[in-house]
Amino acid sequence: MRGKGKLHGPSYAALHIHYDGYEPFTAATPDYIRTKTTQARIMTNDPLVIFTPSGKRGHFPPGTPVLTAARQLGVDLDSVCGGRGICSKCQITPSYGEFPKHGVTVAETALSDWNAVEARYDEKRGLKSGRRLGCQATIQSDIVIDVPPESQVHKQVVRKRAEAREIVMNPSTRLYYVEVAEPDMHDPSGDLERLVTALKRDWHLPDLEADLGVLKKLQANLRKGEWKVTVAVHLGDAVFSPRIIEIWPGFYEGTIYGLAVDLGSTTIAAHLCDLRSGEVVASSGIMNPQIRFGEDLMSRVSYGMMNPTGSDGMPFSSKSRQRRKSTATSLSTRFSSATRSCITCFWASTPMS
Repeated sequence: MRGKGKLHGPSYAALHIHYDGYEPFTAATPDYIRTKTTQARIMTNDPLVIFTPSGKRGHFPPGTPVLTAARQLGVDLDSVCGGRGICSKCQITPSYGEFPKHGVTVAETALSDWNAVEARYDEKRGLKSGRRLGCQATIQSDIVIDVPPESQVHKQVVRKRAEAREIVMNPSTRLYYVEVAEPDMHDPSGDLERLVTALKRDWHLPDLEADLGVLKKLQANLRKGEWKVTVAVHLGDAVFSPRIIEIWPGFYEGTIYGLAVDLGSTTIAAHLCDLRSGEVVASSGIMNPQIRFGEDLMSRVSYGMMNPTGSDGMPFSSKSRQRRKSTATSLSTRFSSATRSCITCFWASTPMS
């Protein structure tokens, strides 16, 4: 059992607020704590508020601001303007539907309607879809509330180290240096056609494709390098055909990087790797946003099945993509020079992550 305080001192309501943030009962939980906490739950009709990802919970009277509930429970929710709706540090994301894991059903009316302060802030600065201001939204009935990373005073530090082991480097993306034939009026052909021909001749590569981004810079780089260029070629797989994904004028001696992302059930970890040496040059991690629907995969399956819009928070939703993007952005901010040469990305995940 975690926590502190005496059971005989506080009222039932205070007792429940204090102890509802605990982890579920276990076989080691004393009977007198089970009894007192169960009595407190029975004797209060106040709405139950559950904060994720902390898991802290408690009962509060209707009309209590979310920020007030967070402070009483010790939830890490930021605020610097004194609850006037100016700083927007206390943004929260309410979740609706059935939550079997928590034993609650959250109605669309679980929080108060938007007020003039929130409407003004949204008009002036804009609120992300689904967000509310914790200092303005008040509790009306049982509610599950997610505190996003940017609203937390003490930012989460998620570390998942990359195991150092001896491996044979065999990247699917490689660099090739070629000298391309100059344009000839007697042999009309495009720059890409002559580049592919040169790669076939010198490196025995198959017919290659190129995306629009490469085609836009192809002409300028060929002429800047005096018809000598270095290209990054993805050798293809079961889904994508071999293709040119980057081009540099002349002989490129810099390093190329790949991003390896581990999308786990509770965390998302990203590692920036040197594709030539295999060295991990940077790592970053955040909590998986799906954790609000349950720490285990089956709780998430249950939520998705029992709620018509349950898939909104699931694997390939906009919320999940935003978190993945923020992880990559974190690395690019710290290693901007490296990420400019990041040319490939690999994802690994569980089926439900």
